[in-house]
Formats: sequence, structure tokens, C-alpha cells
Amino acid sequence: MTKANKFLRSKHFSLLVLLVLELALFWALSRNHSFLKLNNIRNILNSMVIYTLLAVGGGLVIVAGEIDLSPGYVGTAAGAVMASLLANTGIPWFVVVIICLALGGAFGLLNAVLINELKLQSFIATLATGSFIAGGFAYIVVNGKTLEINNSALELIGTGKIGGFFPYMVIISLAVIIIYGVILAKTKFGRAVYLCGGNREAARLTGISPKAMSYILFANSGILGALAGILYDARLKAGNLTGTNHYVFPAITAAVLGGLSLGGGHGDMLGCFLGLLIISGFNNGLVILGVSPFWQNVASGLLLLLALTLDYFTKRRAKGGRARGKTSTVL
Repeated sequence: MTKANKFLRSKHFSLLVLLVLELALFWALSRNHSFLKLNNIRNILNSMVIYTLLAVGGGLVIVAGEIDLSPGYVGTAAGAVMASLLANTGIPWFVVVIICLALGGAFGLLNAVLINELKLQSFIATLATGSFIAGGFAYIVVNGKTLEINNSALELIGTGKIGGFFPYMVIISLAVIIIYGVILAKTKFGRAVYLCGGNREAARLTGISPKAMSYILFANSGILGALAGILYDARLKAGNLTGTNHYVFPAITAAVLGGLSLGGGHGDMLGCFLGLLIISGFNNGLVILGVSPFWQNVASGLLLLLALTLDYFTKRRAKGGRARGKTSTVL
């Protein structure tokens, strides 16, 4: 099979076709074809920032065969801690950021302990850690109030633009997805992640510790969740109780739509990025067309169902291919 034929049959090609169709549809329907103007493209990329960080961290966990529902809540807790420390202490802002990232890593390690030592399902463990522990911690830190953030450096990161046009936050998110994409595709660590997600016993036989990998990936997801919360609050110049709580499910939807299998062992960051573009562009297009936010939620739910359906058929086709391969080997 040539490289061209292989690409035409790939998930990336399907996603590109879907993205082009989406762009053409909203371009045609939007007033004055405003959907594809530079300002709106920037808005789409800017709206992807938080989702990208959560999708990358959670996506690596998904590739390894687990799921993490806590990063959104961890981001809210990290943002609340940042706002509280900046308002009530004289700690330099960059030290505060490091503390908040470490807090995110600690929540991730807590998830790993619950999953690996107490043998809880990752879905239950991370939901409990996020919605109850991290969510309650955020409430305690800000005492149920919204705390303003007055820091010029964080304000520059959160709202600043290169040349007055391209946001710094977009550059940060693109750098994150490129770096992790290279790590996943080109390094021994990335191959170990795939192996743990595809076949844990085979990973053990090759000397890889799935448990150690789990600790690393959940800690990493917590750190990226904390970074998302830091950037979110830097953009809003305030820390509150909701923050990034509701960002995790759309991020997972984008990751699964982009080809990251919930069964583990499949997917890459390019597909994840295309999934993020499709969902963010879709939501932006609905806003431009004046669709009610309630219908936007319905549409997002349908996209999640679509992503799960595609994931199901992808796994089914992969199993069928392996079964045929075994049959031909026997014959």
C-alpha cells in the first residue's frame, strides 16, 4: 500500500474531510462569510486553549487505557489557590505558579494511588477526586467568593497578544500539543504509553511498569489541568468556584473524536488537535449563527455520541482485522 493510499484510509484524512465540510458550511451560512475571517480564526484558536491542555493531559491517560475526569476541577482548585496566594501573601507570582502546578501534580498522584493501590476504576476515582476533593478544596480556599487577580505578568500571559493580534495563550497551547505529540510519536516513553494501553501484560514482559507509567501520566494530567486553571484565571483576572470545571468533557470528546480510543493503545496528538478544531469551530459557528446556548449543549452532546460511536466501530474493525490475521497465520 502506498503512502497516499494509507493516508486516504487514515483517521486523519477522515477528520480533515469533516473539518473542511464544517468550515465550508459555516462560511456559507455566516453573514458576510465572517466565519473564516482572521479575527474569527483567532477566536477559535483562543477558545481552544483550555480544552487543548485538558485534552493533551487526559489524552495520554486515554492512550494508556485509563480515563481522567478530574483535570477540570483540579484547574479550578489551582486557580483558586493562585488567586488566594496572590491576594493574601507576598509570594512572587512565578513561585505561586510553581506551587499551583505542584498542587495539580499532587491531585494526579492521588488519582494514581486510588487506582493502583486501592484498585478503584479510573472513572470513579478521578470523578471523586475532581468533583468532591478538588472542588471542595477550591471552595475552602476562596471561601465561596470570587477573588480578583491583580498581577501585570499574569495579565500579560492571559490577555496579551503578539503584535496586538495573536494571543500568548494560543502559543502556549500549541507548544504543548506539539511537544507532547513528538514525545508520544518519537520517543521510547511514547511507545511505552501505547504498549501499556494496548497490552499491559506485554508491557510487563518488555520491562515496562504499567503502575509507574500510571503514576507519571496521572501526575502529568494533573499538572496540565492546573496549567489550564492558571491560564483561565489569568485571562479572567479572577479565581472562582466554577473555573474550568465544565471543560473536561468537551476536551475528552475532542480527543475521542480525534481518534484516541477509550480502549487504549490508539491515537495521536495530531488527531486530537483536529478533533479540537472540529469541536471548537462547530461551537463558534453556532454562536455566529445565533443558535441558542441550550441547542449548543444538545449539539455538543450529539458530537460526543458521534465520537463514542466512531470509537466503537474503530475498535470493532481493529479486532476484526486481528482475528483475520490470526486465521490467515493458522492456515
